[in-house]
Amino acid sequence: MTNTPITLGNSTLRVGRIGLGCMGMSEFYGGTRDEASHIKTLHTAIDLGINHFDTADMYGVGHNEELVARAFSDRRDRVTVATKFGVQRGANGEWLGVCGRPEYVKEACEKSLKRLGLETIDLYYQHRPDPNVPVEESVGAMKKLVEEGKVRFIGVSEFSAEQIRAAHAVHPITALQTEYSLWTRNVEDEGILEVCRDLGIAFVAYSPLGRGFLTGAIPNREALDDHDWRRENPRFSEEALARNARFVELIRGIAAEKGATEAQVALAWVLAQGEDVFTIPGTRRIERLKENLGAWQVQFTAEELAEIRSRLPQETAGSRY
Repeated sequence: MTNTPITLGNSTLRVGRIGLGCMGMSEFYGGTRDEASHIKTLHTAIDLGINHFDTADMYGVGHNEELVARAFSDRRDRVTVATKFGVQRGANGEWLGVCGRPEYVKEACEKSLKRLGLETIDLYYQHRPDPNVPVEESVGAMKKLVEEGKVRFIGVSEFSAEQIRAAHAVHPITALQTEYSLWTRNVEDEGILEVCRDLGIAFVAYSPLGRGFLTGAIPNREALDDHDWRRENPRFSEEALARNARFVELIRGIAAEKGATEAQVALAWVLAQGEDVFTIPGTRRIERLKENLGAWQVQFTAEELAEIRSRLPQETAGSRY
């Protein structure tokens, strides 16, 4: 199997099921903004057959969208660009909460269009539901953006099953973006995957490698940069890392059997959950891009998938946020 483009949910967009999350090129995971290197990675991703790129207005407080614009200015016809609104940041990066007010939706879209250098955004997500604004109002504002030609298709992120149905009743939802991996499987129990399938909505899994943990590259907190946001994340406390090591042990054993890397096994498992499941693993490095695409070489039988399920720890130590 290869990363051949297929239709993304309720849309005419055709993308490979392995895309690229661009967030880490601007902040959160430590390191520096090496734009020349990151643009080279983005260009290489296209050359390797990746055409689905995910960003958001809050990544680097606009920097990530601007980076994507510079990288794709002469390659627009080869990429599908998805971005998100709703998580507000101040000029200095401070967190200002979630906003889904209709007037803010329009304002945020205009700013993203300018930063991205686009007339139309391919896929526009509400990053998080606003607890103070009905989903129908926010999606109604997004519907107007489609009617005005500023957005082609709309998506939602981290919505509950009930919120997805409410959103879809206002305007067809193309994709739901939510965390999904071997150590984050709540979407299965909460009816979220089920409702997406009922409505023909693509499921876009972010952090399919468990924010790097499932690759075996983070055995302890010393492996994290001083400015890495995972140092503040409950799942990356020393206690949680020790308890969650069971996941890596299981993946490592499977990788040895398959002649693959831990990352490839973890990503292949997500891809094996259905052809309506797309992934956007993030990386800044070309060698990791190539490794991730190697996940297509890892195939599981139904019996193997059932066995993995039976051996998975039932609980993951530490909350997601």
